[in-house]
Amino acid sequence: MTKNITAVIPIRDDSQRVKNKNLRPFNKKNLLIHKIEKLKKIKYIDEIIINTDSKEAIKIAKDCKISFWKRDKYFASSSCTNSEFWGHIADTTDSEHIMFTNCTSPLVKIETYNAFLEKYEKLKNVNDSINTVTDEKQFLYLDNKALNFNPKKAPNSQNLPNIVKLNFAINVLPKKTMSERKSVIGDNPDFFKLDEIEGFDIDTMYDFEFAEHLHKKIF
Repeated sequence: MTKNITAVIPIRDDSQRVKNKNLRPFNKKNLLIHKIEKLKKIKYIDEIIINTDSKEAIKIAKDCKISFWKRDKYFASSSCTNSEFWGHIADTTDSEHIMFTNCTSPLVKIETYNAFLEKYEKLKNVNDSINTVTDEKQFLYLDNKALNFNPKKAPNSQNLPNIVKLNFAINVLPKKTMSERKSVIGDNPDFFKLDEIEGFDIDTMYDFEFAEHLHKKIF
């Protein structure tokens, strides 16, 4: 297997839609602790780093005996774009390869992480990133115009085009690529499909409560 894969968990102290979502109680612990415990069981990861501006997250990193990077104020602000932030992650992580994985996807299974990294090992000389996606079988509009179907000949939803969406549950790529592109998505990515459950991302309080309910049933 590829050596020197570092898992980076981003934690922002002042989350926007759900206050303190990564650190508030979630199925007896919190999203961050659940993520750390899961990543520790993945055999292909050499190091885990929390990139954060949160004092509580840093304390959790110390208690769990993993590394952390104290994020500069700008890179934890709403003024910082995703591209700037991803470039910052690459430039502050000492690793040949980076696995960027969010706490807000708590339903990804350990075996999925392992299968994902095994695929990266096979394709790393062909594709410059592997990213998790989920199918998007929805009738989409932009500026009052249909994007993926003809409203006058609307198909059944299962026959819509095979569009996928990035869910950002797991992303792995060389540090050099991430730094140069300022992105977790390479120029020639390969996509790893997750089902609706594992690809579920917490964005709202409703999402948080629903994910907690599913987490209790699955894990």
